[in-house]
Amino acid sequence: MSSLPALQQHQALCDEIHQVALEENRFLRQHQRAPEPAMLERKRSLLEKLDISLAALRALPAGSARDPEARAQLELTRGRILQILQLDKENEQLLLRCSLASGRAPAGPAPSVSMLQKIYARCE
Repeated sequence: MSSLPALQQHQALCDEIHQVALEENRFLRQHQRAPEPAMLERKRSLLEKLDISLAALRALPAGSARDPEARAQLELTRGRILQILQLDKENEQLLLRCSLASGRAPAGPAPSVSMLQKIYARCE
């Protein structure tokens, strides 16, 4: 396979990964809990495809990226990868917040006004 079709396939895969990251981001923001197992399985399958795509790119000759079309495609792909990385970082932070919030003990009932008055009265 020449470099341009391989880069285009890789770009399409990166676009698909970006869409999944966006969906995960929306889910985490709306539901404030970990995503469903189906979404995690989808991410795993995309990771397998990414491994295959990267292996195909590594098999290309090093000088094949000198073509102006290939360079433009590379720049588009790099930009998409940066967007994916940024979204992934944000998703990790959201997931961490969700997991920390779910691990907290529920707050007890608020103390009554009379209880607070007694406490303040002792301090005077």
